[in-house]
Amino acid sequence: MSKRESIIQTKDLNLWYGTTQALIDVNLKMKPNKVTALIGPSGCGKSTLIRCFNRMNDVIPECKVKGQVYYHDKDIYGPGVDAVEIRKKIGMVFQKPNPFPKSIFENIAYGPRVQGVNNRKKLESIVEKSLKNAGLWEEAKDRLEDSAMGLSGGQQQRLCIARSLAVEPEIILMDEPCSALDPIATAKIEELIRDLVKRYTVVIVTHNMQQAARVSDYTAYMYLGKMIEFGETTQIFENPQEELTENYITGRFG
Repeated sequence: MSKRESIIQTKDLNLWYGTTQALIDVNLKMKPNKVTALIGPSGCGKSTLIRCFNRMNDVIPECKVKGQVYYHDKDIYGPGVDAVEIRKKIGMVFQKPNPFPKSIFENIAYGPRVQGVNNRKKLESIVEKSLKNAGLWEEAKDRLEDSAMGLSGGQQQRLCIARSLAVEPEIILMDEPCSALDPIATAKIEELIRDLVKRYTVVIVTHNMQQAARVSDYTAYMYLGKMIEFGETTQIFENPQEELTENYITGRFG
């Protein structure tokens, strides 16, 4: 697969936090409009890797990156690249829902306002579209002026997804988006992910192998900062090529 056929591609990607190396020669190509799951034991580099995709690691002191991360054909770590512009196109949803202490409406409108959208009708349209795409409109349409903090945990996470959609990204990164949620809320997020992939590319970090098997098209197994194996999810789970992957999938390790 060429860079043109992949929406994100890493080439010999290495990362250090101070003197500790967290990623080692990671090579990966992700297809557009697919769900890619990153699995592996705690501390293997999954969250570090997806934070490279929108340069979230830039805010961490003493973080050093070597290698390339291509978004389409552009190395996002190349000279003159605006990290803020990259983050508009590559959004992030975190492990713990983090709504702003504002109304539901203002949570969604925040990003467009920052981008210069101030027309009320336009903002109303964006808020409605984003909430519909995040599967939250029916539950929230009559309480848009209420505080987002009054939503349930699962609703808050869908609100955070809607907030990321409001600035029209192309890729949505999700770092353990269901780890703080109950099974019913988790099922709603998983259903939403399968719907979102019709319009977006989704990358999800998960400790839950069953979740990876349910929602993803491709799966990458990481161990100690290295990409051990990457392929179609059915192949990874049913016919892993690497012994380390098989040991993890079958529960003999991790």
